Amino acid sequence: MKEILKEIADRGLDTVRFSFVDQHGLLRGKSIAAAEVATALENGVAFPSSLLAKDTSNKTVFPVFSAGAGFGMPELEGAADALMVADPGTFRVLPWAQRTGWVLCDLRFPSGRPVPFDTRGVLRQALAELGKAGFRYVAGLEVEFHVFRILDPKLRPEDSGQPGSPPEVGLLSTGYQLLSETRFDQMEPALELLRQNLAELGLPLRSFECEFGPSQAEVTLRAQEGLASADAMVLFRSATKQILRRHGFHATFMCRPRLPNVMSSGWHLHQSLVNVSDGKNAFVPKEGSEPLSAAGRHFLAGLLEHARASAAFSTPTINGYKRYRPYSLAPERVTWGRDNRGVMLRVLGGPGDPATRIENRIGEPAANPYLYFASQIHCGLDGLRRKAEPGAAEHTPYESKAALLPHSLEEALAALKTDSALKAALGASFVDYYCRIKDAEVARFNLEVSEWEHREYFDLF
Repeated sequence: MKEILKEIADRGLDTVRFSFVDQHGLLRGKSIAAAEVATALENGVAFPSSLLAKDTSNKTVFPVFSAGAGFGMPELEGAADALMVADPGTFRVLPWAQRTGWVLCDLRFPSGRPVPFDTRGVLRQALAELGKAGFRYVAGLEVEFHVFRILDPKLRPEDSGQPGSPPEVGLLSTGYQLLSETRFDQMEPALELLRQNLAELGLPLRSFECEFGPSQAEVTLRAQEGLASADAMVLFRSATKQILRRHGFHATFMCRPRLPNVMSSGWHLHQSLVNVSDGKNAFVPKEGSEPLSAAGRHFLAGLLEHARASAAFSTPTINGYKRYRPYSLAPERVTWGRDNRGVMLRVLGGPGDPATRIENRIGEPAANPYLYFASQIHCGLDGLRRKAEPGAAEHTPYESKAALLPHSLEEALAALKTDSALKAALGASFVDYYCRIKDAEVARFNLEVSEWEHREYFDLF
């Protein structure tokens, strides 16, 4: 705490943003005047607990003014306060905001008890379980997203709502030219703004790339241990949107925007385990033809067995399931393979390669990283405990007879509700809470009349 206060004084900061990650992986919080930061660090910062009861439109799903607030928890009745408790190791100075610091927080009730719906806490618990098995979790991030130029921000009163109107945008580049240097140069003014600011934040940047579709980019972040990597993803997404918006650009991590000719964006999660005993990659096989060690195979098998249920966390939006298409560089089935971009789980490395890892290609860039990572850990741990085997690698994944991935969020939630192992690991109360919020999203969606329906039926019938 002393180090933070000293940096605030030395750098002449005026405010510090105390932020927490909500159930959707979005940052919420309050800006605290510099003179009050010491008290906030000591006592926490209060916020209305009803924020934990909202869907993606910011509509409250739970009856927070009823007994137990719909959670069975008297602490949450009446939208009572919960506390943001700062994690001092996450403190940053935001390079794009004037004399502003930022710190990430965990959630506590006023009694000091952890809030069970704090998704950062959910990942902490998963990492603790993994530690008991003798491993640490390492994750590298490969994130696709779109950057557009804002033509009309849609800020008229009639554009307000739950949710409001999205901005009208134009492209920075056209065509479908993966890794094109010319296309990258068209996007470079926006991406250079990002690079400068993200580097000042201390994020572990690896590369900036021109992705396949028009106005689409990819950023990769170096591998870090679990909690640090999830924190980096949250800060990366939020910073990207804030930085670019200030310069007239709109960055979106929505999987498949409803714009002509754009491509879907994915989030490829590169993951491995490290032995607590010696600090070495536990997935590296001994000499031979196997791509993974026994521990790696068991972990892989667990990911496969629970893939349909864990999709509710890797792909938590209705829109994300529009990406699962055959022959699309996105997975369609529950498969694994060696260096094959059509499978769900791509195994990279092998004997003697310290970077041996499993790349999960199922995720969308809007996923809450704490829940994505936690679900992967619990699925893999189940495979490790049972010494499960993944079966043979797929060479033609789109022709495989393997199970299909869910075609919708509704289908993924149904799989999650019946996956006893994943429910037990995450806690039945947390899974019920999460599914209730997501079910409300699905219900709202099903009440809307889409353009497809209008085009299909209005003239026909």
